[in-house]
Amino acid sequence: MTPFTLKERLLHVQEAKKTLGATVPWLCDTIDNDLKHALGDRPNSEFVIDPDGKIVVMRDWSNPSTLRSDLEKLVGAVDNPTQVSDLHLKIETTPKPAASGIVKRVSLPNQGQPLLVEPQESKTPYYVKLRAEADNDLLRSGKGKLYLGFHLDPIYHVHWNNLAKPLTWEVTSAEAVSVTPAKGTGPKIDAESDIDPREFIVDVVADRDAGPFEVTVKYFACNDEQGFCIPVTQTYSVTLKQDRDGGQARRSGGGRGPGGRAPGGRRPPGGAPGGFSVARLMSYDKNKDGKVSRDEMPRQMTRMLDRADSNNDDAIDEKEAEAMATRFRQRSPQQRPPR
Repeated sequence: MTPFTLKERLLHVQEAKKTLGATVPWLCDTIDNDLKHALGDRPNSEFVIDPDGKIVVMRDWSNPSTLRSDLEKLVGAVDNPTQVSDLHLKIETTPKPAASGIVKRVSLPNQGQPLLVEPQESKTPYYVKLRAEADNDLLRSGKGKLYLGFHLDPIYHVHWNNLAKPLTWEVTSAEAVSVTPAKGTGPKIDAESDIDPREFIVDVVADRDAGPFEVTVKYFACNDEQGFCIPVTQTYSVTLKQDRDGGQARRSGGGRGPGGRAPGGRRPPGGAPGGFSVARLMSYDKNKDGKVSRDEMPRQMTRMLDRADSNNDDAIDEKEAEAMATRFRQRSPQQRPPR
């Protein structure tokens, strides 16, 4: 669940420490993810830093067995390596405030990308977080499907009160963007309460230079522990650009979700979550000239230029990106495409 404030992020850290039983110190990134961006934007990267502050080992994806081998080379092997069972971790499981698995999940019919979502100022905490995901057609051509998911943030221990009015949402401000339908209402649920997300799929047509549009949501947030059930109205600003910190979009059939993990928490084959995405690459086309230049793309992606730039103009257009995507699909699943 994406935190909106540093306070929320710190609450997430505390929740994670309890859930994992961690006793080691934790480092918390800024709300703008400055450290993540500086270290390459990977979602589960791994670094070993020596006492002088030098990075001596760096990999895109954490691998515990390989990390142990690295440490043995750096500081030497030990006779009795510590096992997880030796740590006697005190794991605390937070009880769910209500039942889950009641409302059927929905997802985009095709692979999508998370969009930039900004909460507008609110005196009430954002008990519900909006997750917006666009399919590749929408990001590429301005016409396609959009997923709007309203997820309860577990750090607040709230639930839906199905005896009250269901959640409603409406597009309240949109310039050069058409959303159909432009409003929606959550389902009627027989159970008195639950914590399942309220999800919707809409059609969007947007001009190439369309700005953000606003989505206003109304819902009841209820917390039995603290004894409140209050009506809340809040507004989000949604921009039709990929959120590089948003993880991976949900897939049809419930395969992977916002965390970018396959069922059981395993990493999907073929490299980092989601692999190479044409839509993601073309979303960096800042001046909208139909190609992504070296200056426009993130530093960690510039190495793709030598492989994809077939006309030697120091940029990648959509045709070149599609050709690269085709080559990746033809490669072995065990090989990792560059990101």
